[in-house]
Amino acid sequence: MTEHIRTGIIGYGLSGRVFHAPLLRADPDFRLDAIVTGDPSRSDDARDTHPHADVISNPDDLFDRADDLDLVIIATSNASHAALAQRAIERGLAVVVDKPFAVGTAEGGEVLREAQERGTLLSVFQNRRWDGDFLTVRELTERGELGEVFSFESRMERWRPTLRAGWKAEAPVEQGGGVLYDLGPHVIDQAIQLFGPVSSVHAEIDTRGQGRSADDDVLLSIRHESGVRSRLSLSTVSALPTDRFRVRGTSAAFVIGGTDPQEQQLGEGLPPTDEGYGRTPESAWGLIGAGDEQHPVETLPGDYPAFYRGLASAIRGDGPLPVDPADSLEVLAIIEEAHASAEYSR
Repeated sequence: MTEHIRTGIIGYGLSGRVFHAPLLRADPDFRLDAIVTGDPSRSDDARDTHPHADVISNPDDLFDRADDLDLVIIATSNASHAALAQRAIERGLAVVVDKPFAVGTAEGGEVLREAQERGTLLSVFQNRRWDGDFLTVRELTERGELGEVFSFESRMERWRPTLRAGWKAEAPVEQGGGVLYDLGPHVIDQAIQLFGPVSSVHAEIDTRGQGRSADDDVLLSIRHESGVRSRLSLSTVSALPTDRFRVRGTSAAFVIGGTDPQEQQLGEGLPPTDEGYGRTPESAWGLIGAGDEQHPVETLPGDYPAFYRGLASAIRGDGPLPVDPADSLEVLAIIEEAHASAEYSR
Protein backbone atom coordinates (compact mmCIF):
# COMPACT_ATOMS: atom_id res chain seq x y z
CA MET A 1 0.00 0.00 0.00
CA THR A 2 1.29 3.43 -0.94
CA GLU A 3 1.29 6.42 1.41
CA HIS A 4 -2.06 7.51 -0.04
CA ILE A 5 -4.93 5.27 -1.12
CA ARG A 6 -5.02 5.95 -4.86
CA THR A 7 -8.66 6.42 -5.80
CA GLY A 8 -10.80 6.71 -8.88
CA ILE A 9 -14.46 7.77 -9.04
CA ILE A 10 -16.76 6.53 -11.79
CA GLY A 11 -19.61 9.01 -12.10
CA TYR A 12 -19.65 12.71 -11.29
CA GLY A 13 -23.31 13.52 -10.76
CA LEU A 14 -24.76 14.40 -7.37
CA SER A 15 -23.08 11.52 -5.56
CA GLY A 16 -19.62 11.75 -7.07
CA ARG A 17 -19.47 15.53 -7.05
CA VAL A 18 -21.21 16.39 -3.77
CA PHE A 19 -20.44 13.40 -1.54
CA HIS A 20 -17.44 11.33 -2.56
CA ALA A 21 -15.02 13.83 -4.05
CA PRO A 22 -15.23 16.39 -1.19
CA LEU A 23 -14.98 13.68 1.48
CA LEU A 24 -11.93 12.17 -0.21
CA ARG A 25 -10.27 15.56 -0.60
CA ALA A 26 -10.69 16.22 3.13
CA ASP A 27 -9.19 12.88 4.20
CA PRO A 28 -5.38 12.73 4.20
CA ASP A 29 -5.42 8.94 3.72
CA PHE A 30 -6.83 9.26 0.19
CA ARG A 31 -5.68 10.76 -3.08
CA LEU A 32 -8.17 11.34 -5.87
CA ASP A 33 -6.33 10.32 -9.03
CA ALA A 34 -9.10 9.84 -11.62
CA ILE A 35 -12.68 10.91 -12.28
CA VAL A 36 -14.79 9.30 -14.99
CA THR A 37 -17.60 11.30 -16.56
CA GLY A 38 -18.82 11.55 -20.12
CA ASP A 39 -20.68 14.82 -19.54
CA PRO A 40 -18.73 17.84 -20.88
CA SER A 41 -19.98 20.33 -18.26
CA ARG A 42 -19.28 17.90 -15.44
CA SER A 43 -15.83 17.24 -16.90
CA ASP A 44 -15.07 20.96 -16.79
CA ASP A 45 -16.28 21.17 -13.19
CA ALA A 46 -14.19 18.16 -12.19
CA ARG A 47 -11.04 19.64 -13.74
CA ASP A 48 -11.61 23.01 -12.06
CA THR A 49 -12.41 21.56 -8.64
CA HIS A 50 -9.91 18.67 -8.63
CA PRO A 51 -6.99 19.81 -10.81
CA HIS A 52 -4.72 16.97 -9.69
CA ALA A 53 -7.12 14.27 -10.89
CA ASP A 54 -7.22 12.94 -14.43
CA VAL A 55 -10.69 13.44 -15.90
CA ILE A 56 -11.54 10.70 -18.38
CA SER A 57 -14.69 9.89 -20.29
CA ASN A 58 -14.89 6.10 -20.19
CA PRO A 59 -14.67 3.48 -17.42
CA ASP A 60 -12.59 1.30 -19.77
CA ASP A 61 -9.76 3.83 -19.59
CA LEU A 62 -9.88 3.74 -15.79
CA PHE A 63 -9.78 -0.05 -15.65
CA ASP A 64 -6.88 -0.07 -18.12
CA ARG A 65 -4.85 1.75 -15.47
CA ALA A 66 -5.98 -0.42 -12.57
CA ASP A 67 -2.37 -1.05 -11.50
CA ASP A 68 -2.11 2.65 -10.65
CA LEU A 69 -5.13 2.56 -8.31
CA ASP A 70 -6.08 0.98 -5.00
CA LEU A 71 -9.77 1.88 -4.80
CA VAL A 72 -12.67 2.55 -7.17
CA ILE A 73 -15.86 4.33 -6.14
CA ILE A 74 -18.93 3.64 -8.27
CA ALA A 75 -21.33 6.58 -8.29
CA THR A 76 -23.29 5.90 -11.46
CA SER A 77 -26.90 4.92 -12.22
CA ASN A 78 -28.32 2.03 -10.19
CA ALA A 79 -28.53 -0.36 -13.13
CA SER A 80 -24.78 -0.11 -13.78
CA HIS A 81 -23.56 -0.63 -10.21
CA ALA A 82 -23.16 -4.40 -10.19
CA ALA A 83 -21.40 -4.73 -13.55
CA LEU A 84 -18.91 -1.97 -12.75
CA ALA A 85 -18.27 -3.44 -9.30
CA GLN A 86 -17.56 -6.83 -10.87
CA ARG A 87 -15.03 -5.28 -13.23
CA ALA A 88 -13.24 -3.52 -10.38
CA ILE A 89 -13.16 -6.70 -8.28
CA GLU A 90 -11.75 -8.71 -11.20
CA ARG A 91 -8.86 -6.23 -11.35
CA GLY A 92 -8.13 -6.61 -7.66
CA LEU A 93 -9.33 -3.16 -6.64
CA ALA A 94 -11.13 -2.31 -3.43
CA VAL A 95 -14.62 -1.09 -4.27
CA VAL A 96 -17.18 1.29 -2.78
CA VAL A 97 -20.57 1.22 -4.47
CA ASP A 98 -23.40 3.67 -3.98
CA LYS A 99 -26.61 2.21 -2.63
CA PRO A 100 -28.29 0.11 -3.88
CA PHE A 101 -25.13 -1.77 -4.81
CA ALA A 102 -27.18 -3.98 -7.15
CA VAL A 103 -30.70 -4.30 -8.49
CA GLY A 104 -32.00 -7.32 -6.61
CA THR A 105 -30.47 -10.01 -4.44
CA ALA A 106 -29.41 -12.30 -7.29
CA GLU A 107 -27.20 -9.60 -8.78
CA GLY A 108 -26.04 -8.43 -5.37
CA GLY A 109 -25.21 -11.94 -4.24
CA GLU A 110 -23.02 -12.45 -7.32
CA VAL A 111 -21.03 -9.31 -6.59
CA LEU A 112 -20.60 -10.25 -2.95
CA ARG A 113 -19.48 -13.80 -3.78
CA GLU A 114 -16.97 -12.52 -6.33
CA ALA A 115 -15.45 -10.14 -3.79
CA GLN A 116 -15.24 -12.87 -1.15
CA GLU A 117 -13.67 -15.40 -3.51
CA ARG A 118 -11.03 -12.94 -4.69
CA GLY A 119 -10.39 -11.50 -1.24
CA THR A 120 -11.27 -7.99 -2.42
CA LEU A 121 -12.73 -5.34 -0.13
CA LEU A 122 -16.29 -4.32 -1.03
CA SER A 123 -18.36 -1.77 0.86
CA VAL A 124 -21.56 0.16 0.22
CA PHE A 125 -21.92 3.91 0.77
CA GLN A 126 -24.73 3.87 3.36
CA ASN A 127 -23.77 7.38 4.40
CA ARG A 128 -26.97 8.09 6.31
CA ARG A 129 -25.79 5.88 9.14
CA TRP A 130 -23.88 9.05 10.00
CA ASP A 131 -26.73 11.57 9.79
CA GLY A 132 -26.78 13.64 12.97
CA ASP A 133 -30.46 13.01 13.66
CA PHE A 134 -30.02 9.26 13.22
CA LEU A 135 -26.96 9.23 15.49
CA THR A 136 -29.08 11.05 18.08
CA VAL A 137 -31.89 8.48 17.83
CA ARG A 138 -29.35 5.69 18.15
CA GLU A 139 -27.80 7.20 21.26
CA LEU A 140 -31.18 7.77 22.94
CA THR A 141 -32.33 4.20 22.27
CA GLU A 142 -29.05 2.64 23.35
CA ARG A 143 -29.06 4.64 26.60
CA GLY A 144 -32.61 3.49 27.31
CA GLU A 145 -33.98 7.03 27.59
CA LEU A 146 -37.19 6.04 25.80
CA GLY A 147 -37.70 2.85 27.75
CA GLU A 148 -38.42 -0.19 25.59
CA VAL A 149 -38.95 1.07 22.05
CA PHE A 150 -41.91 -0.46 20.25
CA SER A 151 -42.49 1.91 17.32
CA PHE A 152 -40.06 3.62 14.93
CA GLU A 153 -41.31 6.00 12.25
CA SER A 154 -38.94 7.32 9.60
CA ARG A 155 -39.81 9.57 6.68
CA MET A 156 -37.86 10.78 3.70
CA GLU A 157 -40.43 12.85 1.85
CA ARG A 158 -39.84 15.49 -0.80
CA TRP A 159 -41.91 17.70 -3.08
CA ARG A 160 -40.89 17.03 -6.67
CA PRO A 161 -44.17 16.74 -8.57
CA THR A 162 -42.66 17.66 -11.94
CA LEU A 163 -40.82 14.97 -13.83
CA ARG A 164 -37.12 15.81 -14.10
CA ALA A 165 -34.80 14.64 -16.83
CA GLY A 166 -32.38 11.90 -15.85
CA TRP A 167 -32.19 8.23 -15.06
CA LYS A 168 -33.78 8.54 -11.61
CA ALA A 169 -37.02 9.76 -13.13
CA GLU A 170 -36.91 7.63 -16.25
CA ALA A 171 -35.65 4.22 -15.09
CA PRO A 172 -38.24 1.48 -14.46
CA VAL A 173 -38.15 -0.62 -11.32
CA GLU A 174 -36.31 -3.40 -13.18
CA GLN A 175 -33.40 -0.99 -13.64
CA GLY A 176 -33.41 0.23 -10.06
CA GLY A 177 -35.80 3.11 -10.68
CA GLY A 178 -38.35 4.48 -8.24
CA VAL A 179 -38.26 5.99 -4.79
CA LEU A 180 -38.10 2.61 -3.06
CA TYR A 181 -34.75 1.83 -4.70
CA ASP A 182 -33.59 5.43 -4.31
CA LEU A 183 -34.44 6.35 -0.71
CA GLY A 184 -35.48 2.94 0.56
CA PRO A 185 -31.93 1.66 1.13
CA HIS A 186 -31.36 4.58 3.52
CA VAL A 187 -34.40 4.18 5.76
CA ILE A 188 -34.43 0.37 5.71
CA ASP A 189 -30.75 0.21 6.59
CA GLN A 190 -31.25 2.67 9.45
CA ALA A 191 -34.16 0.64 10.85
CA ILE A 192 -32.15 -2.58 10.75
CA GLN A 193 -29.16 -0.91 12.38
CA LEU A 194 -31.38 0.18 15.26
CA PHE A 195 -33.66 -2.81 15.78
CA GLY A 196 -32.18 -5.82 14.01
CA PRO A 197 -33.38 -8.35 11.43
CA VAL A 198 -36.84 -8.16 9.86
CA SER A 199 -39.46 -10.90 10.17
CA SER A 200 -42.27 -9.48 8.00
CA VAL A 201 -42.87 -6.73 5.43
CA HIS A 202 -46.05 -4.97 4.32
CA ALA A 203 -45.83 -2.45 1.49
CA GLU A 204 -48.07 0.09 -0.23
CA ILE A 205 -46.36 1.25 -3.43
CA ASP A 206 -47.89 3.97 -5.60
CA THR A 207 -47.07 6.04 -8.66
CA ARG A 208 -48.73 9.44 -8.33
CA GLY A 209 -46.80 11.76 -10.64
CA GLN A 210 -47.77 11.95 -14.28
CA GLY A 211 -45.39 10.43 -16.81
CA ARG A 212 -43.37 8.46 -14.26
CA SER A 213 -42.41 4.89 -14.95
CA ALA A 214 -41.74 3.82 -11.36
CA ASP A 215 -42.98 4.35 -7.81
CA ASP A 216 -42.85 7.77 -6.16
CA ASP A 217 -44.93 7.25 -2.99
CA VAL A 218 -44.23 4.27 -0.72
CA LEU A 219 -45.20 3.13 2.77
CA LEU A 220 -43.43 0.17 4.37
CA SER A 221 -44.43 -1.44 7.63
CA ILE A 222 -41.81 -3.89 8.78
CA ARG A 223 -41.74 -5.99 11.92
CA HIS A 224 -38.37 -6.76 13.43
CA GLU A 225 -37.58 -10.04 15.15
CA SER A 226 -37.06 -7.90 18.26
CA GLY A 227 -40.77 -7.01 18.19
CA VAL A 228 -40.30 -3.38 17.15
CA ARG A 229 -42.51 -2.11 14.32
CA SER A 230 -40.86 0.27 11.85
CA ARG A 231 -43.06 2.41 9.60
CA LEU A 232 -41.09 3.91 6.75
CA SER A 233 -42.46 6.54 4.37
CA LEU A 234 -40.77 7.53 1.10
CA SER A 235 -42.16 10.08 -1.29
CA THR A 236 -41.33 12.67 -3.92
CA VAL A 237 -44.93 13.97 -3.98
CA SER A 238 -45.24 15.16 -0.39
CA ALA A 239 -46.20 18.83 -0.52
CA LEU A 240 -45.50 19.73 3.13
CA PRO A 241 -42.72 18.60 5.48
CA THR A 242 -43.39 16.11 8.26
CA ASP A 243 -41.36 14.60 11.11
CA ARG A 244 -38.13 12.96 10.03
CA PHE A 245 -38.16 10.54 12.97
CA ARG A 246 -40.77 9.67 15.59
CA VAL A 247 -39.66 7.02 18.07
CA ARG A 248 -42.01 5.75 20.78
CA GLY A 249 -41.07 3.76 23.84
CA THR A 250 -42.60 2.68 27.12
CA SER A 251 -41.12 5.67 28.99
CA ALA A 252 -40.93 8.50 26.46
CA ALA A 253 -41.00 9.47 22.80
CA PHE A 254 -38.59 11.41 20.62
CA VAL A 255 -39.58 13.52 17.61
CA ILE A 256 -37.37 15.44 15.21
CA GLY A 257 -38.06 17.14 11.87
CA GLY A 258 -35.92 18.70 9.20
CA THR A 259 -33.04 17.08 7.36
CA ASP A 260 -29.42 16.41 8.16
CA PRO A 261 -27.40 19.43 6.93
CA GLN A 262 -24.41 17.60 5.44
CA GLU A 263 -25.65 17.17 1.87
CA GLN A 264 -26.50 20.87 1.60
CA GLN A 265 -23.21 21.90 3.21
CA LEU A 266 -21.14 19.74 0.90
CA GLY A 267 -23.12 20.96 -2.11
CA GLU A 268 -22.40 24.55 -1.12
CA GLY A 269 -18.70 23.83 -0.84
CA LEU A 270 -18.34 23.76 2.95
CA PRO A 271 -15.40 21.45 3.69
CA PRO A 272 -15.93 18.63 6.21
CA THR A 273 -13.07 20.10 8.23
CA ASP A 274 -15.06 23.28 8.94
CA GLU A 275 -16.08 23.76 12.58
CA GLY A 276 -19.74 24.12 11.62
CA TYR A 277 -19.86 21.06 9.38
CA GLY A 278 -22.59 18.56 10.27
CA ARG A 279 -24.05 20.70 13.05
CA THR A 280 -27.80 21.25 13.40
CA PRO A 281 -28.95 24.64 14.77
CA GLU A 282 -30.65 24.62 18.15
CA SER A 283 -33.92 25.72 16.56
CA ALA A 284 -34.07 22.37 14.72
CA TRP A 285 -33.25 20.06 17.63
CA GLY A 286 -35.74 17.31 18.43
CA LEU A 287 -37.94 16.90 21.51
CA ILE A 288 -38.04 14.09 24.04
CA GLY A 289 -40.72 13.61 26.63
CA ALA A 290 -43.98 12.08 27.80
CA GLY A 291 -47.33 13.83 28.18
CA ASP A 292 -46.91 17.51 29.00
CA GLU A 293 -43.26 17.13 30.00
CA GLN A 294 -40.82 17.50 27.15
CA HIS A 295 -37.49 19.14 26.44
CA PRO A 296 -35.14 19.59 23.49
CA VAL A 297 -32.23 17.25 22.84
CA GLU A 298 -29.11 18.54 21.12
CA THR A 299 -28.63 16.84 17.76
CA LEU A 300 -25.29 15.09 17.53
CA PRO A 301 -23.03 16.34 14.72
CA GLY A 302 -23.39 14.45 11.46
CA ASP A 303 -20.24 12.67 10.35
CA TYR A 304 -20.11 11.38 6.77
CA PRO A 305 -16.28 11.50 6.92
CA ALA A 306 -16.51 8.57 9.36
CA PHE A 307 -17.25 6.29 6.41
CA TYR A 308 -13.92 7.07 4.77
CA ARG A 309 -12.01 6.96 8.04
CA GLY A 310 -13.34 3.46 8.54
CA LEU A 311 -12.64 2.51 4.94
CA ALA A 312 -9.01 3.64 5.19
CA SER A 313 -8.55 1.49 8.29
CA ALA A 314 -10.10 -1.51 6.55
CA ILE A 315 -7.97 -1.11 3.41
CA ARG A 316 -4.83 -0.89 5.55
CA GLY A 317 -5.90 -3.97 7.52
CA ASP A 318 -6.50 -2.09 10.77
CA GLY A 319 -10.27 -2.45 11.19
CA PRO A 320 -13.60 -3.69 9.82
CA LEU A 321 -15.40 -2.29 6.79
CA PRO A 322 -17.51 0.76 7.62
CA VAL A 323 -20.48 -0.98 5.96
CA ASP A 324 -20.65 -4.74 5.57
CA PRO A 325 -22.12 -5.47 2.09
CA ALA A 326 -24.09 -8.35 3.63
CA ASP A 327 -26.15 -5.68 5.42
CA SER A 328 -26.96 -4.06 2.09
CA LEU A 329 -27.88 -7.43 0.60
CA GLU A 330 -30.43 -7.81 3.41
CA VAL A 331 -31.84 -4.41 2.47
CA LEU A 332 -32.20 -5.55 -1.15
CA ALA A 333 -34.13 -8.62 0.03
CA ILE A 334 -36.61 -6.38 1.84
CA ILE A 335 -37.04 -4.17 -1.23
CA GLU A 336 -37.67 -7.24 -3.36
CA GLU A 337 -40.22 -8.58 -0.90
CA ALA A 338 -41.96 -5.19 -0.82
CA HIS A 339 -42.24 -5.05 -4.61
CA ALA A 340 -43.42 -8.66 -4.80
CA SER A 341 -46.19 -8.34 -2.22
CA ALA A 342 -47.22 -4.68 -2.43
CA GLU A 343 -50.62 -3.13 -2.84
CA TYR A 344 -50.15 -1.00 -5.97
CA SER A 345 -51.94 2.11 -7.16
CA ARG A 346 -51.11 3.67 -10.54
